Amino acid sequence: MSRSSHVKESAPPPIGRDEFARRRRQLMKNMGRDSIAIVPAAPVHLRNNDVEYAYRQDSNFHYLSGFPEPESVVVLVPGRAQGEYLLFVRDRDPQRETWDGRRAGPVGARRDFGADDAFPIGDIDEILPGLMEGRAKIYYTVGVNRDFDHRVVGWVNALRAQAKQGRHAPHEMVALEHVLHEMRLFKSRAEIEQMREAARIAARAHLRAMRYCEPGRHEYELAAEIQHEFHLARAENSYLPIVGGGANGCILHYRENSSLLRVGELVLIDAGCEYETYAADITRTFPVSGRFSAAQRAAYEVVLEANLAAIEAVRPGNDWNRPHEVAVQVLTAGMVRLGLLKGRVPMLVKSLAYRRFYMHRTGHWLGMDVHDVGDYKIGEAWRQLEPGMVLTIEPGLYVPPGTRGIPPEFRNIGIRIEDDVLVTRDGHEVLTHGVPKDPAAIEAVMAS
Repeated sequence: MSRSSHVKESAPPPIGRDEFARRRRQLMKNMGRDSIAIVPAAPVHLRNNDVEYAYRQDSNFHYLSGFPEPESVVVLVPGRAQGEYLLFVRDRDPQRETWDGRRAGPVGARRDFGADDAFPIGDIDEILPGLMEGRAKIYYTVGVNRDFDHRVVGWVNALRAQAKQGRHAPHEMVALEHVLHEMRLFKSRAEIEQMREAARIAARAHLRAMRYCEPGRHEYELAAEIQHEFHLARAENSYLPIVGGGANGCILHYRENSSLLRVGELVLIDAGCEYETYAADITRTFPVSGRFSAAQRAAYEVVLEANLAAIEAVRPGNDWNRPHEVAVQVLTAGMVRLGLLKGRVPMLVKSLAYRRFYMHRTGHWLGMDVHDVGDYKIGEAWRQLEPGMVLTIEPGLYVPPGTRGIPPEFRNIGIRIEDDVLVTRDGHEVLTHGVPKDPAAIEAVMAS
């Protein structure tokens, strides 16, 4: 069996229409019957001249509809007798479809995407103000699509101008994200299956890069191997891959991917894919030559200990910040053992001395966006972890060249180990277990 056919047979099915309908019902229940929600699709962006970037649908829009086309608007009108779920979409156009691809049109929006009613996008100025009339609240996200912001304000103002004719405009604009993002934070079974698949694909890509790596190759060659594996599985980048050899691994958002990989250096790869709009996010660090030096292994094992300890802290009842606190304690103690820091660990933590070598937090929410939505605090307190949440765990240690006052063998070392972790009823599940992080296991993969 070929690799590509295996991927197709093992992949989970896409999110079904029933789940999109359940999401819309839940959102409308949270909104109340005197409201209306308006969610525009992502606009098309030009890369240069008349060449477009690959289109990626707005996450909120996709979460509610599954509809993949631009120039579209989801409208939810709780309690509307003629149908609560409306789509405004591009009309069918054989000439444009010859150039740009097939369109669903209003008929396809109803038939294939479950809309109660659907209209041509060109009719929205005539129809949408009437749907807004008499509603007390508009649920809408301001500031993402400024052109559409102006249109929404224009519709409201037009209704207000007709108050003397008995028309009533909504009097309150409510941030849609406060309701919708809380829903997106908790993943359903179907969403978790998509995220498991994204993690499997990303793990295969990291393994491929490990096996391909050797001195004399360039960072971009490893990036190409990773993206090849993504595309074999019909997945895209969830962000631009980071492939940082040597000192480049100390640059957190390194982008060039252009340097030569040299004997005796480490390479840090931070790369994840997006499968069916759900993201994976993995970082692994390994020796270019296939074997860690004594200093590299000592530093690596400090980060690995922090990664494992932080993952153990992912469980219901612990708060969001607990994995970070655990990682900081382990990393700081390790820095003292390595000779990077001097002093008592509690004081070094309190004074934030560790930030010289570990300057970021230990994770973020993960879902449809690689840095996914959801509040990290409820009021002033860190929120509790609950089943269905997915987060990353990614401690690191960065010692760029020229760092003074440390043992010289640790200079030029950048290490990060990142996993995707699902909170379960009893603890956690590491979605990214498919790519090794034990140093002996990494060396074995690279020797295979």
